[in-house]
Amino acid sequence: CYDLIILSPLVITSHLRAITIILSPTKDSKMMKIALFFSVLLANVSGLSITTPETSIKRRAFVSNSVGFVTTGFLSLPNIANAVIDTEGYEDGPRGLKYKVIKPPSDSDSPSPQRAQKVKAKYTLYLNGFPDVNPNAKKVDSSKGPFGEKPLEFIAGVSQVIKGWDLTVLDMKVGEERRIIVPSDLGYGAKGAGSIPGFATLYFDMELVEIGQMSQLGPEQLKWLEDNPL
Repeated sequence: CYDLIILSPLVITSHLRAITIILSPTKDSKMMKIALFFSVLLANVSGLSITTPETSIKRRAFVSNSVGFVTTGFLSLPNIANAVIDTEGYEDGPRGLKYKVIKPPSDSDSPSPQRAQKVKAKYTLYLNGFPDVNPNAKKVDSSKGPFGEKPLEFIAGVSQVIKGWDLTVLDMKVGEERRIIVPSDLGYGAKGAGSIPGFATLYFDMELVEIGQMSQLGPEQLKWLEDNPL
């Protein structure tokens, strides 16, 4: 799912072609023509990402292919629910985050991490949703590899990880597992990262497995924390 979609002239052209098909006096039934139009419309929307030269080429190829499906009479309607972020059962976190507690903490009275405190977390990152909800979900990264689990160690709340993680982990306790939905402005933003496109919503399964020592903070570090709130 994408937080922002820009319709290029090429996309608009493809929509106009679909409208022409609907209005043309063919033998197709009215319902078939409507279905064909929405097939193109939904396919174009679900296939877009904000442009880089590489994604722009991919987008043009995708739009061209989707128009070709209509002109050859091939009908493949996507599942409309796949284009919608399913947040049923999720709590509202700060700044647009959504989360669901999958497993409660080992001790509900235990503390949460503080800013500048070391933590370890297990995680799996998906695009397009979670695999048990959306069959088109794609696993992008995980702390679990072929030789076992290697939790990610970082200092919480000091921008060593994406903003969505900092905000989430500071609200968790050891042993707690959450499923979180991170909007792009709390993730990798407009530029993306590696195989993650710009403006992508991120889907994480994550567990806080350890809270470590507090970092030794001098005047410079304390001033940085004061000047850079989350």
